[in-house]
Amino acid sequence: MVMHLARRTLLAGAGGLAAGLPLAVHGADRKLKIALSNSYIGNKWRIEMENLFKASLQMEPYKGQVEGTWFNSGNNVSQQSQQITGLIGERVDAIVLNAASPTGLNGILRQAHERGILVVSFDNVVTEPSAIKVNTDQFAFGKKMAEFLVQKMNGKGNVIMVTGVAGTFVDQQRNAGAESVWKQHPDIHVVNRYTGMWDSSTAERNTSAILPSLPKIDGIWCQGGTDGVLKAFIAAKRTPLPPTAGEAENGFRKFMIGYMGQKVDGLSIGQPPYLVLVSLALAHGILQKTYPRNDITIPFPFVTSDTVKVGETVFPDLPDSFFADFTDSGPDAVVKICVKAALDGTACPGDLNVRLPAA
Repeated sequence: MVMHLARRTLLAGAGGLAAGLPLAVHGADRKLKIALSNSYIGNKWRIEMENLFKASLQMEPYKGQVEGTWFNSGNNVSQQSQQITGLIGERVDAIVLNAASPTGLNGILRQAHERGILVVSFDNVVTEPSAIKVNTDQFAFGKKMAEFLVQKMNGKGNVIMVTGVAGTFVDQQRNAGAESVWKQHPDIHVVNRYTGMWDSSTAERNTSAILPSLPKIDGIWCQGGTDGVLKAFIAAKRTPLPPTAGEAENGFRKFMIGYMGQKVDGLSIGQPPYLVLVSLALAHGILQKTYPRNDITIPFPFVTSDTVKVGETVFPDLPDSFFADFTDSGPDAVVKICVKAALDGTACPGDLNVRLPAA
């Protein structure tokens, strides 16, 4: 489904930079056309990410300067390629992209670039050189989680790996980061790898199915759906819960402060949904010629059981599946945005300010 937040303004010729002219030449009322192409909407992270995009388009400076649309392709490369073909036909100025495949969209993205359309790829990024990339360091993400478990397990024991959406760049890189650590510790045994699809209910269901066949588990490495995995352990009476390295689900962080009669020694790393806001800000800056065409790597926020804080990095009154890293915190925050934006796409009071790295 395509949704429009503003009336489309007709423009002769290619849009924005494709015309080789500064935006002012097109008239002060000319809005940039920026589309979000999202490959997958089947988990809460993607819903929050898309909600943040919707909210941002109702907040200045984007409300007055950007006409936004968004698309979902059901994790289907062919469908996403067709949608991008449609965006090329509409002559959008930029596409912010969460891709179904690192390589499967490269051909159509090259066509977009050749027609003067800016492509900013985030989260599940593509390998197409013409696309600007916005991400955290996914290899370091998986590595840091594995190193946490090595420390907590004193270098020995059984680990399960709950992976993400197969075939995506994020899944590949996080797994590779973990494997680089396991290779250095032969006394740690990965007794099972299975997908959680970055979704709490899927991870809980798949963990429940696999647990009866597994030996004692000394550590949990989980890309996403971490709270679901822990609930499956509780249901199977596999307590106390083992040390766990996982994502930024609010439910996981509840277990880190004490939840359902259990408390876990955990590391919660966030692949922040606000990556979409960084991508939008970057696309906007490049099109306005206020920021160079640079890839951006932002630091991933993380907390441990010792540093997690109620009301700041964990929210007891919000759903377990809610991703608590929808916003950044601290004096050097990348972006601060209200919780309603992530919950239902509601605009927040005031302008939206995104701190891009120094150019």
